[in-house]
This record gives sequence, structure tokens and C-alpha cells, in this order.
Amino acid sequence: MHSRPAGWKTLLAFAIIYFVWGSTFLAIRVGVHEVPPLLFAAMRFGTAGLVLFGWTIATGTPFPTGRQWLSLCILAFLIFLCDYGLLFWAEQRVPSGIAAVMLATIPTFMALSEIIFLKTLRLTLRLAIALLIGIGGVAVLMSHTLKLGGAPIDPKGALALLGASLTWSIASTLPRKLSMPDSKVMSSGAQMLAGGVMLVAAAGSSGEFSNFNVSAVSRTVWLSLIYLIVAGSIIGFTAYVWLLHHESPTRVGTYAYVNPVVAVVIGYFFGAEPLDLRTIVGTAFVLVSVLVITTTRTAKSAPALAAEDAV
Repeated sequence: MHSRPAGWKTLLAFAIIYFVWGSTFLAIRVGVHEVPPLLFAAMRFGTAGLVLFGWTIATGTPFPTGRQWLSLCILAFLIFLCDYGLLFWAEQRVPSGIAAVMLATIPTFMALSEIIFLKTLRLTLRLAIALLIGIGGVAVLMSHTLKLGGAPIDPKGALALLGASLTWSIASTLPRKLSMPDSKVMSSGAQMLAGGVMLVAAAGSSGEFSNFNVSAVSRTVWLSLIYLIVAGSIIGFTAYVWLLHHESPTRVGTYAYVNPVVAVVIGYFFGAEPLDLRTIVGTAFVLVSVLVITTTRTAKSAPALAAEDAV
């Protein structure tokens, strides 16, 4: 039997995944306004992945096998190149709080995937209503006809964020079918490292290096990058893994309800982002949908929501 950890440690770990992860969306927005988005993502995840991967190797964790590296690269492609690449790109066009709300639709896509493809979830009336509410929330944020105050979000940015949610939902179903390292830290570090390499290649092929002048980057952006690497990826992931060892995955997964609210509030107070009726209604719809969908899932499938370990 494991002894129960001190209460302050549990509270601190939850505070990190609630508030630090929620604040990373504004830090991304700050960075991509001076550094090309794929390059900025590569800097974050490549560095954090190198630190985590190097630490696991130094502590004697077995090196991934060839088959495991193939699995890790598949996930890195979906999560870091597609999901985060689209998120970083979209935050040039979409407020950080709204980006967090749009990514909260991930459980909606996961539920649809389980209903249509995996056949592991049955479409009930409760679930159908929750899915419609979530779709309605996105429609509120994008609608040009609803008179709720504030401008609808940029269509290209919105589509990019929906694409990010879709690729994450696909990636969340794959670890059960792939050969993965036993160590969660090794798995995450290797995925971040591989994803960082892919992002560098994508940044180069899209011409981002030719448009980047490192001397023109402000101190604020460098501090945002350090915050994303240290607090968002390394400390945040460590707190997440620690919580999974001491709390139920369902409780840990509650960060999905809190992060969008934190991101919207921080974006409003520190990023001068709008907090109008459109944002409030759209956010409320999406969060109600997430709450109903995740509480409908079985205890066995609930951890998939808590899989987003690198935000």
C-alpha cells in the first residue's frame, strides 16, 4: 500500500495542471507574434523533450526499441506536428482563450470516434444532446449571424483548431494498439523530442527560417518560451504523472474543464482579449458538453481525457 501524500503536495500538483497549463495558451500567443509558429513550437517541445529524454536515460530507463520508436514517431506526428503545429499557427489568428475553448472539443471528437469507429461507446440520448451542445458552442463562436457582441473568430484559425482537436482524438486511441515504453516519462520525452525534430523540418520546408531574425525577438517572448518549456512541459508533465500515481484518472482529467476557463480569464486580464457574451455563451456550451461526455464514459476510458500531457 502506498502512503497517502501530504495534502499540500496534491493541491500544488492540481494547481499546476489547472493554472499553469491554462496559462500556456497566452504564452503561445505571445510567442507566435514574433517567432514563426512551427519554429516556436519546435523550440518548446524539442528542448523539453531533450531534457526529459536525457533525464530518463541518465536514470537508467531502458532505451526504446525500434518498434517502440516507430510508435512514438507516429504519435509525435499526430500530437506535436499536427495538433500543436495547428494550435501554434491558429493562435496568430485566434485569441488564446478561445483557442483553449476550441481544443476542449477534443472529448467530442473522441466520443464520435468511439461511437462510429471503435464501437466502444453507445449513442444515448444524453450523449447525443451533449454532442449537439458542444457543436452549438463552436457554432456560437464562429457564427456571423448571431448578435451576441464581439466578432466571430477567424474561420481559418477555427478550422485549424478543429483539425488539432481531431488529430489529438485520433492519437488518443492509438497507444492501446501500439508498442510503447513502460515509462510514461520516457514515452513523453521521446515523443516531444521526435515531434521537435519534425517541427524543425516543417518550419524549414515552409520557409520559416528565412523569415526569422533571432536578434529581433523581444525578452518577453524568450521568457514566454522558457515558461512553456520549464513550467508548461517539464514541471506540468511531472505534476501530471505524479497525480496519476496518487489520484484517480477521472479526478486528474478535471483539468479539461478548468484549463479553458483559466485561459479565457488570463487572456482577458493579461492579454487584452475580449470577454463578451459570445465568448461566455460559447465557452459555457463547450464546457457543459465536455462535462456530460466525460462523465458518461466508463472509468476505463476516462483516462484518455487526461492524456494531453504536454500542454
